[in-house]
Parts: sequence; C-alpha cells; structure tokens
Amino acid sequence: MPGDDRRRVIGKVISVAADKFVIEMLAGTDNFTVVGFDDVHYVARLGSFLMIPVQAEYVVAEVVGLREKESSSGRGDGGSEADKASSAKFLDVVPVGMLPQRTDGEFRFGVSLFPSLYADALYGLDQELDRIFETAQPTEAVPPKPGGEQHKPPEATRFKALTIGKSVVFQDYDVKVRVDEFFGGHAAVLGNTGSGKSCTVATILQSLFEKADEFKARGATFLVFDVNGEYGEAFSDLPKKSAIGLQIVEVDGSAAKGKFRLPHWFLELSEWELLLQASERTQIPVLRTALGLTSLLVGGDAKKAEIRKHFVATCVVECFRGSDGDSPVSKIQRVSSLLEKYGTPELDRTILTRHRCNEKFGNFDPPGTLKAFLDEVKTHIKDGVKLPAYTNAPFAFDDLEECLDFAILYEEAHGNRQIRDYCSQMLTRFKSLKDREEYAFLRHEAPKAGDGAVSVSSFLANLLGLESKKGGFAKKNQIILIDMNAVGDEVVELISSVIARIIFRLLRTASSRNSFPVHLVLEEAHRYIAEKPSRYAIDASRIFERIAKEGRKYGLFLDVASQRPSELSKTVLSQCSNFVVHRIQNPDDLSHIRQMTPFISEAVLRRLPSLPKQHALVFGNSVNLPTTFKVRDAVPPTKSADAKIRDLWFQEIGKLVPLTLEQSPAREAAKPSKGAS
Repeated sequence: MPGDDRRRVIGKVISVAADKFVIEMLAGTDNFTVVGFDDVHYVARLGSFLMIPVQAEYVVAEVVGLREKESSSGRGDGGSEADKASSAKFLDVVPVGMLPQRTDGEFRFGVSLFPSLYADALYGLDQELDRIFETAQPTEAVPPKPGGEQHKPPEATRFKALTIGKSVVFQDYDVKVRVDEFFGGHAAVLGNTGSGKSCTVATILQSLFEKADEFKARGATFLVFDVNGEYGEAFSDLPKKSAIGLQIVEVDGSAAKGKFRLPHWFLELSEWELLLQASERTQIPVLRTALGLTSLLVGGDAKKAEIRKHFVATCVVECFRGSDGDSPVSKIQRVSSLLEKYGTPELDRTILTRHRCNEKFGNFDPPGTLKAFLDEVKTHIKDGVKLPAYTNAPFAFDDLEECLDFAILYEEAHGNRQIRDYCSQMLTRFKSLKDREEYAFLRHEAPKAGDGAVSVSSFLANLLGLESKKGGFAKKNQIILIDMNAVGDEVVELISSVIARIIFRLLRTASSRNSFPVHLVLEEAHRYIAEKPSRYAIDASRIFERIAKEGRKYGLFLDVASQRPSELSKTVLSQCSNFVVHRIQNPDDLSHIRQMTPFISEAVLRRLPSLPKQHALVFGNSVNLPTTFKVRDAVPPTKSADAKIRDLWFQEIGKLVPLTLEQSPAREAAKPSKGAS
C-alpha cells in the first residue's frame, strides 16, 4: 500500500455482502471525523465516499448509515466521555464502482472485485472525487485548426464541465456537470414551489455564459418560455458581462407594435383542426376544403383559374336551389361575394349585370333570365376537378370565415344537405376566435400587392437569434426570452406548440443534421405539457412528446421545469437523461419520479422531502453518481422571491399599496366570467 494510503486509513471492513459492507472505524476516532495529512475529513456524512483498496484498484463505497456500539463497561449512567470515545463506531456502506489506483484511470460503475475481511477503508481525496465525477479538468484547450494553425488567442479554452453549486457532503467541493452530456440530452428541473427551481435554471445559464476566457458559448440557442415573467432581470446583465445577445419578446395577446405576433397561415392543418376542435367525420373535411380555398385568393395561373371557375360555378348553382332557407336577397349577395372573391375574367360579377340581376331585390328581370344565367354558369362546371390543398400561403384571417361558408356550400352542391347543421359548432368557434382580444396576435391581414408577407424563414431567423450575412447566417442572440406572463394557458399552449413544431421541422430538414443545437426551456411545463389531454384546443403535449422522443437526433432539446411531476407528460419526463430535483414532498410526485427514474436507489429518493431551499439532488448522464449540492446564487436573481410578510403587513398608517389594478383587454378577456364580485 502506498504511504499516503496508510496515512488515510479510517477503519477495517468487518462484513462483506454483495450489496453492503460494514466498516468498523479505528479506535479513538471521535465524532466520525479524521484529521488527515491534507485536511479535516468528515468521513461519516451520509452520501460521502470511502476507498477500499483491492489489488490495483479501489472499491468506491457510499456511506448510507452510521451507528455506535457502547463499550463493554455496561454502565447504566451513560458512561464517561472517555467511554464514549472508546466505543466502537460502524459505517454501513454500499459499493458503487471501481476506481484504478493509478491517477489516469477512469471510474466505472459496478464492482468486479470485492474486498476481503479486515481490508483497510480510506477516506477520499478531492482528486479522487474529480476522477469519480469525471470533472478533473473543467475546461479544455481549443484544438488547433486542421492546418496546424492555433486558434487566437492561444490560451482560448471552452467548458468541459460546468460548476452548478457546492457539495453538501464534501467540504468546499464544486459540483460540476459534463457539458456534452448535460446539454446533449433532455433535462428536468423539478421541485415544490419555493424550493428554488427558477433560480437553478437561471444560475445554470448564468454559469454557462459568464465564462471568463475565450471561447464563449456564442453558438448556443436557448429559447425560454417564461410563463411567469421571472427571467428577464436574471439575464439582464449577461450582454454587458459576456457580450451575449439577449432578446426579450413580450406576449400580451394584442397586435400592438413590438409585441409578439404569430401569422395565422403558419398553422398546420392539424393545428387548425385542434384550435377549432373540428370533429373528424364531418367538420375536418370542410375545414380542409376551406383552408385550401384560401390559396385561390392569392395570385393564380391557368390551372388555378380553371379550379376557381369550377368551384364558383358549382356553388352559384347550389345557391339557387332554394333549399337552405336563405332569402332571395341573401342568395344574390352570396353569389355576388363568390364572384368577387374567386371570379375570373370569364366568370365574374359582370355576368349578373348581363342577365339583368337586381341585387337590391334579389331577382332577375324578366324571371326567365335566371335559367339563361344558370345555363351559362353550368358551362364552367367540369368533371374530375380537385380543389387545392392547404399550402400555408398568406391569406387574411377574416377571409377564412367566407371560405368556410363556401366550402359548406360546395358540399351541399354535392348532395350533403345536412352539412351546414353539422358544422355550426365549428363556425361558432371560429367566430369566437375572430372576436376574442387575446387572439389578436394571431390574426393578420392579407399582404398587399408589393408588400412581402412574413415568411417562416424570417420569423425563424428572428426567433433563433440569427442575422443574415453574406454567405449565410450569424448568431446575434443566444438567449431568446418569450415573456408570456400577461396571457392565459390557452395562448401559452398555442404559441409554445406552434413554435416548437416550426423549429423541429427546420432542424429535421436542415442540410447538416444536428449541427445547430436549440434548447427549449419550458418553465411551469405541467401547465401545457400535461399527462392528461389538455382542456384547451391545441394540446401541446403532442409536439413536445415527439420532440422528447426524436429531437435529440436533430439537435433539439427540452429543458423542463415543473413543480408537479405527476401532472407532467410521462413520455416527456421519461426521455429526460438528466435531473436536478429540489424538495418534493407530495407522495404522488415522489412516486412519479420513482417510476420515471428506476436507476436511482430508494435511499437517494428518500432525501428529497427533507432538502432545504436552494438545495438539490443532481443525477443522470452528466454525473457518474447522484450528488446533493447547494445551488450557486443567481446574480441577479429571478423574480420568484418569497413575499416578505412582516414588512408588508406591519407598516405605518396610510402607506400606498404598490399595485396597479388596470389590466390589458386581452388579459381581462382571457378570464372566465364568474359573475359580479
């Protein structure tokens, strides 16, 4: 045994089993502490590690219990202090892995060699902890360019391991996570309200972007869905400290200048179906037809003109069958609108004038002219014509209402006489969507001639912090904060799901796969990625569950923060490879974590209900062993501090209340009516 090993012996192995060892500490060891040649070591803290030499390796064992056996004097008065000092002290430990004694050896899980009885047990050194956690070198030098030329400056480094806090077991020992493993997979930050989740998310990003030297994380992209408006202040200093770009986009539901807007033509068919809660058998076909008709409103070629003539002619003929209960005037008005919206040079509103139609009274003069009118219209009806599919071409939001009406009319022309009644609920939902203030951000006008519509590419470039440069794009912002504090869960769910789907599609079709990593930070994720189907229309869980299962292949990662793991989608949580768990006391939430993380021992999970504030347990791919640590302070902090009750309650007479009662119309409209208070 090397000399240093002899100097750090703290006891002998007196019991060996496959899953547990017992170590009797050396006589004279007081309070389970050892004054070693390098420091004072608290060897008997739960969660600390001991080294047991076996041939050329150490068995690494974790302390899970400690106990004391009284000396054989058997005095009933409790004995003297000297008796207690001489009593036998025992440590219960469980083997976790093997560590080669040579300094360049790597830690590995599992035990292949077991110690013999009376083998020595040693306290661990910091350098051994670094090897166990694989964080001996938190930074690494930037490698030279292919031609041999070194990057400038020559001392440039990048993070290999990121410090996230201080160990509560090992004195002054930094707890680190491996950057590739932590940010190269999905992660979850869980814990009761007030336990420090938001500060943990903030401090991890602060630690990442506050790197002192070149290279900084300029290629990172963190899109933060901030549903409580907590993170703006926490990230406000980063642009000054580390030249990191920060963009804050505020969502209040309105279409005001500078606020977040989402063009409605970005929505996919499935998202329209969910938004309008269209039923599969009757309403979805009509909705798809209507969305396809919107493409006929923009531009056109010869083929599109033929489709328009066929569609208009079919619907005009149906209008005059008189079976829908409309008045003659309303029928003529509908025909006039059809001809104006979809008309072609061969079939437009002039046909009404030529056949002496009186739009004011809804008739033709003389009456026989109606037959001639219909005969001319029928010449444009062709067999086998297919209406266009939805192509996400820009269109005015209000036009969709007329397109829905015309799509129903087209179905009626083909014999489906009850379709209008079947679609009445969907039409009502659309009219509600058109009128609700909190959805103003979604409603756009059709682009005017010469004005370019908002494209998906320009929208994404701004959203992902990119700016166009000669030859491609360059990163301008590394953190994009979408502040959704002013809107309700329904809007949060719509925005988050559409943005996630657009980014996922971009990365899936990128020419170079997995070369532009994007992290979606989902604060209060249980509100819009729930295990049970959402009571709102969109049900954002669908896209996030797909990203959880497939996103890693394309460089799209989820960082999920939630205070209710049991309400969070099991699919999303089960795909997380790293966990930072704060205090959790709810039995359902504890059971949920236990089911989702079967590789964590019961002893580790039992720590969670008693964790103090700002303390957490980290485990997963980025650390070799579960570790309890105190999260480093977020500077500046997030807006999630507890209310100072004493200061707010006990105050002088007449002090003004720091509260503004006015709310935005969108926020007020989002609230369900409960009657007068």
